[in-house]
Amino acid sequence: MPEVKNDQDMLCQPQRQGSIVFVWYLLCLLVPLSLAQSVSARSLPDFTELVEENSNAVVNISTTTEPKSANRGRSNGLPFNDRQLEQLPEFFQDFFRGPQSPFGGSPGGSAPRQSMGSGFIVSSDGYVLTNNHVVEGADEIIVRLNDRRELPAKLIGTDPRSDMAVLKIEGGDDLPVVRVGRSNDLKVGEWVLAIGSPFGFDYTVTAGIVSALGRSLPSENYVPFIQTDVAINPGNSGGPLFNLDGEVVGINSQIYTRSGGFMGVSFAIPIDDAMNVFRQLRDDGSVSRGWLGVLIQEVNRDLAESFGLKRPRGALVAEVMAGSPAEKAGLQAGDIVLEYEGEDVTLSSDLPPMVGRTPVGETATMEVMREGRQITLDVEIGKLPEEGSEQASAPASSNNGPSSAPLGMTVEPLPTELQESLGVSGGVLVADVARGPALDAGIRPRDVITELNRRKVTSVEDFREAVSSLPDDSAVSVRVVRQGRATYLVMKP
Repeated sequence: MPEVKNDQDMLCQPQRQGSIVFVWYLLCLLVPLSLAQSVSARSLPDFTELVEENSNAVVNISTTTEPKSANRGRSNGLPFNDRQLEQLPEFFQDFFRGPQSPFGGSPGGSAPRQSMGSGFIVSSDGYVLTNNHVVEGADEIIVRLNDRRELPAKLIGTDPRSDMAVLKIEGGDDLPVVRVGRSNDLKVGEWVLAIGSPFGFDYTVTAGIVSALGRSLPSENYVPFIQTDVAINPGNSGGPLFNLDGEVVGINSQIYTRSGGFMGVSFAIPIDDAMNVFRQLRDDGSVSRGWLGVLIQEVNRDLAESFGLKRPRGALVAEVMAGSPAEKAGLQAGDIVLEYEGEDVTLSSDLPPMVGRTPVGETATMEVMREGRQITLDVEIGKLPEEGSEQASAPASSNNGPSSAPLGMTVEPLPTELQESLGVSGGVLVADVARGPALDAGIRPRDVITELNRRKVTSVEDFREAVSSLPDDSAVSVRVVRQGRATYLVMKP
C-alpha cells in the first residue's frame, strides 16, 4: 500500500530526483532564514525622521574668553584639558593646537581662548540649555543654528552643582524648539540618540541604549545621571539626548575615559532635574535645593548583618550636623533611612537627589530603621548651604598611655580639646592598631570610636563593657570619627 505524506513532508523531504533534491533543500533552508533576517531588520530603529524633526532646535555654542578671565579648570580654551589632549592621537593634538584649530591655536598664549560645545532651544523666545563647563568664564557666547545663523547669547544663570547653564539668544524670534519628555519614564535598554558637535563636527548624530539609571558620580551628588553607551566626545557637552519619540530626556554631560575620548560609557543629566534647574535659573537667577544635614554611607552586606537587616539597602546615617533639619527631626547617627516620601532608598546615593528635589520648607516623611525596629520621622527640609564649608580636622594628640588593648587595638581617653575640635561629646582615641579584627576592619591610629555594636562609647570603661558583650563570630558595627568625618566600619571579633 503506498505511503501517504502531508504537504510539508512532500515539500521538505528529498524527492530522490538528482538536482531537484538540492533545490528543495536549499529552499527549505533559505526561506526561513530570509524571513528571520527581514523581521530582525524591521525591529531596528530608524532615526532619520527623528533627526530631521529635531536637528533645527540643536545649536552649536562657541565661547571666547579673554586672558584676564581665564577659564578655570578648562585651560587652553579647549573642550577638554591638557592632560586629556595629550592622551589623544598625535594627529588630533596637532589639529587642536595648530593655527588651523577652531579652538584658537596654541595653548598658553596671550590670545583670547575659544571653546566649543552644544545646546538646545527649549522656548521659541530663545532660552537654551547647556552645560556650565561649556560657558564657564566666557566673555562672549555665540550660538550657531542649523540654518547657519550666528546669534549672540546672554548668560542667564549657572548651577555648578548640576553642571547646568541657561542662555538667552539675543535677537531671536519664533525659534525652533525641542519637545521635552520625562526622564523618569526611561527604562534600561531603551534606545536613545544624541545630536552634538564632537571635536567641532557640527550636528553629528550618535545612537545607543540606556545602560543604567540613577548613577551617582563623585563630583555630582545631587544628579542621578543617565548612563548610556551613546558615543559622546568633547564638544557633545550640553547637547540633547532623545528617546525614540523625539523627546529630550537628558543633557549629555560627562564621559568616563582614560584616553580623553569615548570609551563606551557616557552620562546625561535627567531632563526632569534639568527643567527644575532651568525654571529656577530663569525665574530667580539661582537654584535652591533641599537639605537634610547628614553624612551618609552605603550599607554593605556586613553592615546590614550588624544592623539586623535581611539584605543591604538604605542610607546609613554616619553623622547628624548640629542645628540641621535632621537633628531637629530627631534623626540619629546609626539610623538607616529606608524610605523617603514613599520611595525606596535602595542605595545611599538615592537619598541626596530625593532630598534635593524637595522644595525648601516642605515637610518630608522618612521610614527609618533604628535599633532593629522601623520608625517614621517627619522632617522640615532646609536649604542646601553654599559650597565651601569645611569640616574640623582632628589635630595630633599627646599619648597619655594605653588604657585598654582588646580586638588588636589600644585605646585611651579622648582629650577634651580634641572633643571640642571634633564636635563630639565623648569617645575613645585609638592609640595603636596591631594585627586583629580592628586592623581588618580598617580602624587606624588616631581614629575616635564613639559607638561599638550600636552602644555609645563615651569613655574607656564604656568601651571595655561594649567589648565584653560582643557576640562571637558575628559582624558588629563601629562608628569612628576620622579627620572630622564620621563613618561606620564593620568588625568581626
